[in-house]
Amino acid sequence: MPGTWNGILSTVRSEPLMLPGLGWPVELRVHPRARSLRLRLDEARGVLALTCPRRTSRRAALDWAAGQGGWVEAQLARIAPAEPFAAGTAIPFEGAEIMLHWEEALPRGPALTEGRLQCGGSAQSFSGRVERFLRREARDRLSKLTRQIAHDAGLSVRSVAVGDASSRWGSCSSSGAIRYNWRLVLAPLHLSRWVVAHEVAHLRHMNHGPAFKALEAELYGADPRPARAELRALGPRLKRVGRPL
Repeated sequence: MPGTWNGILSTVRSEPLMLPGLGWPVELRVHPRARSLRLRLDEARGVLALTCPRRTSRRAALDWAAGQGGWVEAQLARIAPAEPFAAGTAIPFEGAEIMLHWEEALPRGPALTEGRLQCGGSAQSFSGRVERFLRREARDRLSKLTRQIAHDAGLSVRSVAVGDASSRWGSCSSSGAIRYNWRLVLAPLHLSRWVVAHEVAHLRHMNHGPAFKALEAELYGADPRPARAELRALGPRLKRVGRPL
């Protein structure tokens, strides 16, 4: 890899680099508050995220990462396989398991009925139709909940959208635009409500100080810490749902 190991890191994020013995590409990320090197397995994006302090030597950072082979091997061994949207399999939806069902003669538009999500049409496009349905449901349900909680708090939301961010369940801009990971529709309702309360609280406080935490707990209606821990534990499974093998 000529030219990739030398120099001082200055960019926020590098192109992923393959290192001998690690199996997954390494993506270097410079963080201004980082005090030491830290390696994290980003399962959703298929990279090893190497967080580095500012002005770190690229060679030193990659040499350190290359020596973490044992840790990486242990992490990869714990990864469960992806769970693609396939007929006859179960997926979570608002915390309950539902069965995916396909019959060619059924209407092409997916529909939830009696504990299953079913649709017809081409079998080859089944997975795509299921994901588009879940994204719409997430957008509609999270938008409604967001505007309800914001209204009760006397706050105004500019817009609500969904995406598939690898590391965040939600984000709120200073302009009042809120964005969620669509996979929240797979999680139990109380976890979605906590994420919504968290982002709505950011409409008033663009930080995580004491005033923000007090408002977050008030909007959620309980101590947010158990919900945060529960979603952290459940998150890896939710992010495997719908991924191809």
